[in-house]
This record gives sequence, structure tokens and C-alpha cells, in this order.
Amino acid sequence: MPTESPTNVLFVVMDTVRKDHLTPYGYDRPTTPGLEEFATEATVFEQCVAPAPWTLPVHASLFTGMYPSQHGADQENPYLDGATTLAETLSREGYDTACYSSNAWITPYTHLTDGFDDQDNFFEVMPGEFLSGPLAKAWQTLNDNERLRAVADKLVSLGNTAHEYLAGGEGADSKTPSVIDRTQEFVSDSDEWFAFINLMDAHLPYHPPEAFKEEFAPGVDSTEVCQNSKEYNAGARDISEAEFEDIRGLYDAEIAHIDAELTRLFDYLKEEGEWEDTMVVVCADHGELHGEHDLYGHEFCLYDPLINVPLMVKHPELDGGRRDDQVELLDLYHTVLDALDVEGGVPASDGETAIARDRTRSLLSESYRQFSRAPAPDAGQRAATGGEYAFVEYSRPVVELKQLEEKAKGAGITLPTESRFYSRMRAARRPDAKYVRIDRIPDEAYRLDRDPGETDSLTAADDEVLAATEAALSAFEEHAGGAWTDALDAEVSDETVDEMDDEAQERLRDLGYLE
Repeated sequence: MPTESPTNVLFVVMDTVRKDHLTPYGYDRPTTPGLEEFATEATVFEQCVAPAPWTLPVHASLFTGMYPSQHGADQENPYLDGATTLAETLSREGYDTACYSSNAWITPYTHLTDGFDDQDNFFEVMPGEFLSGPLAKAWQTLNDNERLRAVADKLVSLGNTAHEYLAGGEGADSKTPSVIDRTQEFVSDSDEWFAFINLMDAHLPYHPPEAFKEEFAPGVDSTEVCQNSKEYNAGARDISEAEFEDIRGLYDAEIAHIDAELTRLFDYLKEEGEWEDTMVVVCADHGELHGEHDLYGHEFCLYDPLINVPLMVKHPELDGGRRDDQVELLDLYHTVLDALDVEGGVPASDGETAIARDRTRSLLSESYRQFSRAPAPDAGQRAATGGEYAFVEYSRPVVELKQLEEKAKGAGITLPTESRFYSRMRAARRPDAKYVRIDRIPDEAYRLDRDPGETDSLTAADDEVLAATEAALSAFEEHAGGAWTDALDAEVSDETVDEMDDEAQERLRDLGYLE
């Protein structure tokens, strides 16, 4: 590998992929032989922490260098506003930039794709003019009207509905090969470039290509197992351990498909002579639960299978091998700027916030996570000047909560409002401990070194490590604008749909959101 810094960056997010289901992290099934080979020349990070447990706030953090409470993108405000993105900064510096994804949160309507010269979301289920017609108009109307904004979460989730619809047919995984094909075309037409791709295969529902299903879930009918996490979480459907084993097999098959397609892309870069000139980042935005803690999916909690995510980085300034020090996905924003020697910090538009390169957050820097030296410290850097803590934020998930309520109601179940389903959460984590502040139910505290499964909460214990972790969380909350101790009472109401125009309402009916 050359000693000079690469001039290109390939940034890969494997959506919803758990670290412990990857071969380089010790999984006993050969789900990712391609990544296992990649790991021989990359640095493998064992303790990488996501800033949130779901897509929108995590990607907004990756693209802005801000924690979720700073950039403000969540389901109650489902778009990135007032922030200059990494793509805008790199495009300004002359890099060719592209974003290819089939995730509905990564669209022009959430503003996450702002600044990319080329982008495609592969919403094959909808006609091409759909997102530029009545829905686009309704989207803007909803977000400009305080009363209607509660419905905006429904609209932004349409692409995920499209993914579920497509997943039932033979073309279920056609989008991932298309993402890889478009990335290859982009690379062939570019000089110095930044390519970001999100691969959605491992997101529910799981309907993998037949060859991978036969290897990892032989005999399993993906249409027969429970593919709706809200049914299980609401108590409307039980899932046996045998059924969860089938679900995990399908999940593994989806991950294996991702690995095969990534290997195809890596081979292309090598054949075209681009590999040595390219920094490659492979990570997940969050993980998934398959029955642990009586939960299915990636909502309503901050357990490690969701937030301790895989991260592998190939760059000549990294030594390779495995690292046990804790890092944050947030740091990748600064790592990319550092790799390309771009300072950033210049707003793309008047009034926007633009985060400049901070080498105390760059994986490539000798001063990495020496936060006492940060030039403009954020809430996390102020709370942990030694860099020993990571921080996670989770605002109430409106879309999932509404769906959960509907599944519960259909089964004659009333969800208790004083529960994790209605809670906001924040956590401080270090490799041996985690403290979680929750606004409606008791806090949780775990000694991860002794209890990696997070089965025994020790909030009442006299434990110096947990006390220090709680103190770090309190400091973060103080610097982030205050603790989330006042439970949110506002409900998501469908009554405001009546104020939408007839064509927008019809679109919602077609996609199952209205009766």
C-alpha cells in the first residue's frame, strides 16, 4: 500500500447489520468471506459506537459531524435543516461526489443527499415522477405547517414501504446490484471522488436471493416467518426460538448477499487500478435485535447489538490489525476530511452550520480523541476530554410508535404509556460500562465487561465505573442543552391528514397508511 494519502473515498454503510454476524468479528457462519479478506488489509475496530440506533439521525451525524440533538434530524423533524453536509464541502473542493442507496431516509426530501453531484434512491415500486409530483408538494406543505408536521413521518417512510413491497417478488434484491453498478459507472467517469453507498438487504423484511437462502436458511419460507417487528413488540404475535432461528438464517443470507456485491465492487476497483488510491470505510449505521430483551428490530432501546457497530477502514496511515479502543461513527466525518486534507467549516448557504475538520476526531491523527485539544469542542468533547466515552441519543420514533399502537389495538392490547415504547433515551458508553437515561421508565446501567448481554441493570449498585459513566452522561446532557427528563406527551394524530389535498391522500391509501 502506498504511503501517500489516497485521493478517493469509498464509504459503505451496511444498513442494519450486526457486528456479531460478520465473519471478521468471529461469527461462526461464513457470511462475509469478502469482508474477511478485506479485514486483512484494513483496521478492524471492535468498539465503534453509533450516535443513534436508526438510520436518519446516524446518517445526518455522518454527513455533518454533529450529534443528533445538534443537527435535529429525527422522526418528529424528519429532515436535515440548516447544516452543511460533507458532500457539499467536498463538492466545493472539486471532488466528484455520489450517493447510491435504496433507503427512504436518504433522499432529497430529508436533505441528506444535499451536495452530492449524483444520487439515486432506486425506488422501483413508484413511477419516476411520483417523488417530484404531489408527494413532493405535500412533503413541503407538511413540514412548513406545525399542525401537519406529525404526518410528515408517514411520507418519508414510503420508501421503506416500497422496499417491503418489492421484497416479496423475484426482484427483491435487484437494488443492491444496481447500487454497485452505478458506483462502478461513477468511478469510471470520475477523477478524484467520494462515493457513499447504503445497502439495505439486511433491513426487514428478509427475502434473500435463492442461492444465499439455500446456504444459510435451507427450507425456510420467508413469507411464513414473522417479518413485522411491530406485531411482536406490541404483543400481538409470539415468535418461538425456532422461528427466530429461521429469521436469523434469512438475515445471514441477506448479509452474505451484501458481502458478495461488495466483493464485486472491491474487485472492480482493483482491476481498474483504483484500489490503492482509495480509502475504504465499511460500517453499519445500527444493528438489529432478534428477540434479545424481548424486542425485535431496532427501536425502543440502546442495547449494544444496536449501537456497538462494525467498522473497518483501509488507509495507509492506519496500521491494520484490530483495535479495542472506543471510537464513534461521528468521527468518520472528520476522518474523511482529514484523509482528503480538506478543512471544511465553510457554510454552503448563509446561516448554515458547517463543522470544520477536527483532528482530535480523525482516526488518522496522532491526537485522536485527545479532546482537551479540540479547537471547538462539541458536547461529547466537553463531557469527556480524555475521549473515553461515546454518547448515544434516541428521540421518540414516531413512525414505529404509530405502527406499534395499531398492531396492539388490533390485538386488543393497550400499550402502557409509561414504557420504553414512548421514551426518549440517552446513553454514555465506554468499553466496560454503559449508563442509559430514560424519561418514562427507570434508567439502565450495565457493566459490559462482566455482563455483555446487558441482562442485569445496576443503577442501584455502588459501582465507581458506573458512577463515572453516569457523571459523563450528565455532563453531556448539560452541554447538549439539558437532560431529557420531561416526557413528551404530544400524540401522532391522523386527523391532520384531512387537511391534505385529495391526490396526496390517495397516495397514502395506495400505500396502506389510510383506510
